[in-house]
Amino acid sequence: MTYSQMSAEERKAEYARLQKEFGDLKAKGLNLNMARGKPSKQQIDQANGIFDLMRDPADYVTDGIDVRTYGELAGIPAARRLFAEVLGCKPEQVFVGGNSSLQLMYDTICKAYTHGLLHSPRPWCKEETVKWLCPVPGYDRHFKVTETFGFELVAIPMTDEGPDMDAVEEAVKDPAVKGIWCVPKFSNPEGIIFSDRVIRRMAALKPAAPDFLIMWDNAYCIHEFEGDFIPFPDMLSLCEENGSPDMVFEFFSTSKITLPGAGIACFACSEANMAYMKKLIDIQTIGFDKVNQQRQVLFLQNKEHMLEMMRQRATVMAPKFRCVVETLDREVAPAGIADWRRPKGGYFVSLNAMPGTAKRTLALCKEAGVTMTSAGATFPYGKDPQDSNIRIAPSLPPVEELEQAIAVLCVCLKLAALEKLGV
Repeated sequence: MTYSQMSAEERKAEYARLQKEFGDLKAKGLNLNMARGKPSKQQIDQANGIFDLMRDPADYVTDGIDVRTYGELAGIPAARRLFAEVLGCKPEQVFVGGNSSLQLMYDTICKAYTHGLLHSPRPWCKEETVKWLCPVPGYDRHFKVTETFGFELVAIPMTDEGPDMDAVEEAVKDPAVKGIWCVPKFSNPEGIIFSDRVIRRMAALKPAAPDFLIMWDNAYCIHEFEGDFIPFPDMLSLCEENGSPDMVFEFFSTSKITLPGAGIACFACSEANMAYMKKLIDIQTIGFDKVNQQRQVLFLQNKEHMLEMMRQRATVMAPKFRCVVETLDREVAPAGIADWRRPKGGYFVSLNAMPGTAKRTLALCKEAGVTMTSAGATFPYGKDPQDSNIRIAPSLPPVEELEQAIAVLCVCLKLAALEKLGV
């Protein structure tokens, strides 16, 4: 029987039972953190072999380049080839930076703001208004980047296939709309893979702004933890086919493949964009850490080897996601108070609680020693109009701790729902 079908007396009795269970959980003194999608120690340990590399002096030379000295602003050729193989583009379209793709994203927006993009009539700081499309629920750090520059963030609903393209196509008729955030495969937090139809409509956009930018954050493009690898279209080629080769910047990193604090990241773009960006980046740095780029290349080798590594990661990740979904199915589904996605890759489970209960649920979780991503974080300005979406990040805790954390979440969801229904 769902909570809405219960009588007032039945709900009161259920609430009393849950309060006792909640008290027992609090008494355990838990201190569990699922606020971010951090890889676990078990995952990181699988990459420890990277520290055994580059012991031979010959390993410091690649394509005739000594990686220990200056030069190669866009990254060593071997790293550009490796990322091009993974993304399905050309090495000439790849720029390899430091360890953070988010830093490269921020830098791209910053350059548009201070200098403008290739087709900008003026730097964005000179525009009266800059609007930015944000598919929701979405990635909080994306939203913070564009919010930092004072852009007006416009929420675009997510569907089962990706962003609502009717809404996107309507929005880009406004010349003040300068871009859109996209996580096209195993989106954060929904775990959605953009459909071929959505991707092709995105590539075919004809925005009013000549410098409209698709920020294509392909962070999880090889991050399956259930089922076979799903090939993904090359967005750069699709935009070129549609006559807009300069409309997209794609991003990727090894953060959740090797070491999150010491991986390498890249962006990929048209060759015209590459030439423009290199002129600007050449002013701020002589080059990124090529020693680490070489170390990553030696360890990762090629796309097929990377996919094999990710299959090893899946043996760690899959049990955690099963733990989350199966517990929700068993403990929460019968109450009829929430629904959730069942991703097959990526790093998150997106849960929609009864409207008006997400903040209360997470406050109760924190009271019981479980920290999760703040309610509202998956929406622009941290404001979920339904106060409903909760992002679950199962990757960091061991399964035994995760079981405890999800047990707390389930009890808190039920308590918050009963309070909303009026016990």
